[in-house]
Formats: sequence, structure tokens, C-alpha cells
Amino acid sequence: MSKTKPIDANNHSFAKDMLSRIAFIRAFEEKAWGLTQVNPPRVLGSMHFCAGQEAVPLGAMAALRDDDQVIATYRGHGWALASGLAPRGVMAEICQKEDGVNGGRGGSPYLMDPTSRFIGENSIVGAGTTIACGVAMANLAQGNGRIVIVTIGDGAANQGAVHEAMVFAAARDLPVIFVVESNGWAELTPTNATMRVDRVAKRASGYGFGSATIDGSDPIAVRDSVAMAADNARSGKGPSLLEFQVPRLWGHYNRDIEHYRPKDDRAEAEARDPFTVLGKRLVDEDVLNDSEVSAVMDDAKAEAEVLGESVMEGADPVPSTALDHVISHATPSGSVKVIATEELTYVNAVNAALKTALETDPNVLLYGEDVGNAGGIFGASRNLQREFGADRVFDTPIAENAILGSAVGAAMCGMKPIVEIMWADFLFVALDQIVNQASNVRYLTRGEVSCPMVVRTQQGVTPGSCAQHSQSIEAILAHIPGIKVGLAASAGDAYAMLRSAIDDPDPVVVIEARSLYQIKGSVEITEGSEPVGSARLRRAGSDVAILTWGTMVPEAVNAAQMLESEGTDTAVLDLRWLNPLDEDAIMNVLRSCSGRALIVHEAVKTGGFAGELAFRVHELSDDESFTPQLQRLTTPDVRMPSSAVLQAKLVPNAKSIAEAAKNLFKSDGSYETQNPKIRG
Repeated sequence: MSKTKPIDANNHSFAKDMLSRIAFIRAFEEKAWGLTQVNPPRVLGSMHFCAGQEAVPLGAMAALRDDDQVIATYRGHGWALASGLAPRGVMAEICQKEDGVNGGRGGSPYLMDPTSRFIGENSIVGAGTTIACGVAMANLAQGNGRIVIVTIGDGAANQGAVHEAMVFAAARDLPVIFVVESNGWAELTPTNATMRVDRVAKRASGYGFGSATIDGSDPIAVRDSVAMAADNARSGKGPSLLEFQVPRLWGHYNRDIEHYRPKDDRAEAEARDPFTVLGKRLVDEDVLNDSEVSAVMDDAKAEAEVLGESVMEGADPVPSTALDHVISHATPSGSVKVIATEELTYVNAVNAALKTALETDPNVLLYGEDVGNAGGIFGASRNLQREFGADRVFDTPIAENAILGSAVGAAMCGMKPIVEIMWADFLFVALDQIVNQASNVRYLTRGEVSCPMVVRTQQGVTPGSCAQHSQSIEAILAHIPGIKVGLAASAGDAYAMLRSAIDDPDPVVVIEARSLYQIKGSVEITEGSEPVGSARLRRAGSDVAILTWGTMVPEAVNAAQMLESEGTDTAVLDLRWLNPLDEDAIMNVLRSCSGRALIVHEAVKTGGFAGELAFRVHELSDDESFTPQLQRLTTPDVRMPSSAVLQAKLVPNAKSIAEAAKNLFKSDGSYETQNPKIRG
């Protein structure tokens, strides 16, 4: 048993309350664990418990204001309960029931309630840290004085996202407290096998902010240290790191038999059990006796048992709701009013859309690498920081995970972040924040909370660009449910589609075309915006249709003009939005061309969106008299060379598009083949 120390008389009542609440969290999780241990299990899936760490959330929340916020790891049941979520709702979510916090959509490792102070758990190790930066940014923008705590384990301290979050928080003096619950283990590996420092807190000095290492089994010490860090954050001094040393009483998850764990490590952990240590301190101070301490745990177990059984009697989620709330289908309110028509370059049209958003919505934030002072590497945000100030238009560290993650957090908390990822290729550095974070918010909260953020990026081949600066990634993004994806092919659409994305209630990725940035076009400056998801017929025709988007649209229009001179009437449909997809426009143009269509994209062939589009057409072709004849023309499966000469051999152009269309529709009006077929 570890040595105890006296409790100040003023803290006796607090300590008794902490003992009772530690006992309840322990009993709560023990009941949940037990539901997975019978044969067959009454609840399926993995659960990760905080046994031994309960004093940290309880002590921390006692130090904070009622409106301060929390983001926890997947071991976050204790934080959820300490934050004030109803135990029944938390238990029901762990048990995947209809009356759970998220209706069974989050389960044990991913329950969330951003409408409360508990923003939520995160089952991606370390990912919540950058989201916390965004929550803190929203708090600063709204002037509400709140701070946010984000928790990780000591193993997660090695994650790149954590490093980026701390760099980002320090750079912007964000009111964030990074809490590390150090139990000596990184899942099944001892932490000291992967770290050269003996305390994670030592790393904070490298980021330029304060830190401390505290006994996490002592709720009083936890409370007092968090209170100091909170005062520091609220006074504008920025983030801090608090490392709480805690015991790991149970395994990494509910099926972990800990065959790898030394017996002496387990014994040492049991000696630091916060319930046992705090109970002994209260007995030593004659505040409670041994029987009363035991009764506290017995009462908690009885309460948890009744709660757990009551929850298990509850209803399962309704299967028919499984597809609900993936995206919003709402359209912008009001009509679109054209107030001016200007001749602008593509990139200046982007600038005009950003300026309009900043003028009309005070919640808009615009940021990214070199976005503020320099005005963007391509000039898309030029002069906007000067006009709207560095609080709303600003530069960030070179940290894509932090940029995207902070946008997720800010969007959940009432802001409208527009972030720039300089090259589409760089999205892969932080794809987690799109695939695993932004896409899930609406679905998990069953539409109660959305994530209305916009990611601007650009892609495509230009002379001198290499394989890491020329990829077309729209199919990867369009594959993700919950994300909307658009590609503008003209200055007019660069303005209109960005306005639509900014007004949309969901996360939207707008992919711009670098090769078109300096091309001028007619731009309608508007009040209001059109809904996301409509295609645009660039050219009507009756012989063959070209379906395309992005950089290939101008090439397709040029190809159609070539074909017209040869007597082939060619339609060009610019899909513009790949998710959601305008299926009506696709089928209408196909019917006008007797089902003959060439699908063209700059992206490589395998896994490209042409394959999805072609199969979608066949699924939609329920009329036996309508037989689609489809062909695709793409960049071959190759890494992109820097040489313009080599690039020209690979990427579709007007000439190759026209040739492919002629192969599909011969001059005499006959098909190349009479059998429905998708040719590549």
C-alpha cells in the first residue's frame, strides 16, 4: 500500500464525495464489462475501461466551470459521467441501445454529445487533440471564456496528431489543457519501451508551455492542478500539459487477459488504486471507518447492477433508421439573386467567394498554411487578412492534421471554418480528420450536431509537377459517406460552388483546378447560393455524351467542337459534384444520346470515379428499351512524371477525347458493338 498523507479538514466533504463517485464509475464499468463476459455475450464488441483512472476526470471536472468542455479518449466513460451525462444514457450507448446517447451508433469507444460539455470520445488514438484546438478556437472567437480539456494516454503522446496539436495550440495561445493519463502502458506495450523520457510532461518545454506531473490517484491534487492550469488558460497564457500518473487495474480492453503483464506491475497498480488509497486516507483521518468505506462500494455496485439490467431491457435501435443522418438534404434558404456579373480569373473568383463569406457571416474563419499574411501560395486569399483581420484570416503551422482537426472542432461548436490544404496530395497526411472525424458527426449525433466545414484544395497535372504534386483524388473522397465533394471547372463555378459549399451544413471538400487558375470567365456575383449537388450541361447534343468534371471539362468542350465539324452532335455534361451525384442529369443526357457516353477524367483508371459512374448508370437503367453504351478515357495507372513531354502522353486531351468518342459512335450512326458493355 502506498504511503498516505493527511487530508485537510476543509476537503473532507469533497474527499467523501470523490470516494462515492469513484466507486460508482468503477461499479458502472464492472457491470458493463460483465455483460460481455457471459456466453453468449449480452453485449458484443470491445470496451475500454478507465479502472484506476477515475480520480482524474472527477477531480478535473470539479475544478472547471460548468460550461467548460471535454474531449476524451476511447477510454472515456469516466469523463462522460464526470461531465454530467446521464448514467443511463451512457450505459445504454455502451450497450448499443436505442436510448443511448447516440442511439447505439457510437458504442463504448465513440460516444459523443457535443450539445453538452462532453464533446465526446475518440477511438482514433490522439485524434481528439487537434479537434480540441478547434473547440478552443471557437471559444476564443465567441468570447465565452471557456476552456477545453483533451485527454490522451501516455502511449498516444507519440502520435503525430498530438505533436501537431501542441504546436498549433502553442502558436495560437489556445485555452487547451492537454491531459495525459499515464498508466505505463501503450496498449499491450510498456511505455518505457518506446520513450526515452521518464515523464511525458518533460516534452511540453519543447512546445513552449508549462507542464506538471501529478499523482492521478489523488482527486484533490488533480482538482488543484487543473484549477491552476484553467486559470492560466483563461487569462490568455495558452495551453498546458498535465500528466497524471495512474494505475492500470484492468487490461487494455474487455478481452485482454494480460498474459504479457508482469505480476509485480499488476501488484504495484493495485496498491495505487484510487478508491483504496482515498478510502484509507479517510479512515486514517477518522472521517469514515472501514465498514463505511466498504459500504460505499457495495452501494455503488448495487446501483450499477440495477442500472445495467434496466438498460438491457430497453429497446434495440430501429433497423430502418440505419441510413438516416448521413448527410443533410436541406437546401439553402431564400433565392439566388445575381447582383453583378464580372470577368474574373478562376483564382480571383475564389477570392471573391471567400470575401463574400467573410463579409456576410461573422462565424467564418479562413486559415491554412500561408493563407493569411501572404494571401495564399496561388493568391486565392490575397488581401483578405488585411481587410478582415488576423483573428479571422490567419496562417497556421505546417500541420495538416491540426488544420483539418481544428476545423472539425470549430465547426461542431458554431463556427464556419474554411481551411486550405495547399495541394490535394497533402490531404493524405491528415486524411483521418476527414474519413474518421468530420464525416461521422452528423451520423453519430443523429442530426443534432453537424460539422459545417469547407476544405479547399487544388489538384491536377501541370508542367513540372511531380508525382507528389499532381494526383487527382476525387474518387477517394467521394467514397466517404458524410462528405460532399465538388470540382469546379470554370471561374463562374469556382465562385458559385464555393459559395454553395460555405452555405452547406455538412463538411464539403472543394477541389480546384490549378491549371485553370489564370483562365478568365464570366462570374455571377450573387446574394445566396444554389444547393450542392447539381450537374451543369455545358453543351447539348444528340449523338454521344461526354461525362466529365474538373480539368477535363474544357478539353471535353474542345473535343465536342472538333466532333461537330465532322458531323457528330456531342453533349458535354459537367458533373461538378461527385457526392452527392446528380443522377437525373446523367440519365437525361444519356437518354438524349441514346445511351452512348464517354466518361473522361484526369485521375488514373483503376479505382477512378468512371467505374463507379458507369455501374451507377447500369443500376439506374431500368428501362429495357434503353441500353447504355459506355466507354471511359482516363490517365493510365502510372505515377506522374515531371516532364511536360511525358505528361502529354498520359493525360487525356481534346484530341484523344474526340478519338475515343468517335470509336463509341461511328459516323454512320451505328454502335461499335451491339452488346451493352463498359469499355476502358
